Amino acid sequence: MATSAVARDVVFALRRKIAKIEGTLAERLAPPSDGQSSAGQPVAGLLVRRNGLASARDFFLPTGVERLDEILGGGLPKAALTEIHGTETRNAGAAAGLTLCLVSHMLRERSRPQDLVLWVGTAEIFREAGFPHAPGLDRLFGLAPGQLLFAEAPKPADALWIAEEAARIDELAAVIVELRGNPRELDLTATRRLHRRAQDAGRPVFLLRHSAVPEPTAAPVRLVAAPAPAVLRRTVLGPLAGSIGPPAFAVEIGKSRTALPGSFILEWNPDARTLEPRRDAVPENRVAVVPPSRGRTHPQAAAGAVLAFRNAAEPAAGDQPPGEQHPAHRRARRAG
Repeated sequence: MATSAVARDVVFALRRKIAKIEGTLAERLAPPSDGQSSAGQPVAGLLVRRNGLASARDFFLPTGVERLDEILGGGLPKAALTEIHGTETRNAGAAAGLTLCLVSHMLRERSRPQDLVLWVGTAEIFREAGFPHAPGLDRLFGLAPGQLLFAEAPKPADALWIAEEAARIDELAAVIVELRGNPRELDLTATRRLHRRAQDAGRPVFLLRHSAVPEPTAAPVRLVAAPAPAVLRRTVLGPLAGSIGPPAFAVEIGKSRTALPGSFILEWNPDARTLEPRRDAVPENRVAVVPPSRGRTHPQAAAGAVLAFRNAAEPAAGDQPPGEQHPAHRRARRAG
């Protein structure tokens, strides 16, 4: 009996370590006892931790969308690394907007809503996507301009180092790391360090990526965000024609602890600071983004036949190969 009890304790300790590395919240496993399997079971729907019992809200941040929280297993983990992917660099506003929605909702649930948020990014992504607009932060997300701090790093490795060190600061409620593509420095080891720092500090770290190919990371949740067309603004008398409603996001679950897929169209309510599923249909008679040209009475003619031209890099028969060419920027221009 003593040998089996020791074996159960060893297996349970190993399961806790594996669960903590994978970000599956080892606190949900109850210690094994006589007559109980080593896998552990939730106790009366509560989560077990060292200092007693706690509800699921202590570990998860519900998004407010019932179906999304159900697929995510309770919501987003509060102390973990969470990935948010933008499909393209030009859609950086949608991915950043979804991240700010989650951060704003999280600050509203905290007892200290005036905590600071650090946004770390490389010079490349800030040059391509720009910085968030200060008046919009206050009006849409309830974030005062002084609450959001920015750190611009020359390289992805520097941005990751800043994020790891900043996760230890108690005055920060969350850390956002914004990168582009699949840099070599952002490997599985780097994401494990970020995830472990977030767990130890008890605060979330958001990895915001643009134009990136999904790859293995230590983040337990990955959301893919893209812009969605807005509906008409709702009024007491009904939809207001020609208006633009709340921001909308097309969100797809790329990775979760439950391994369940899901796609949603979510709208941000800036007054309640909550995400809501779309209820209204998008109007078909939307206004054109670009007005028609004044000097043209008829639409552009359809394209004609497509011709196959010779590749410029392949010389035709009888042509002499070009000589060595030097780029113009390697030598100064001649005067006169």
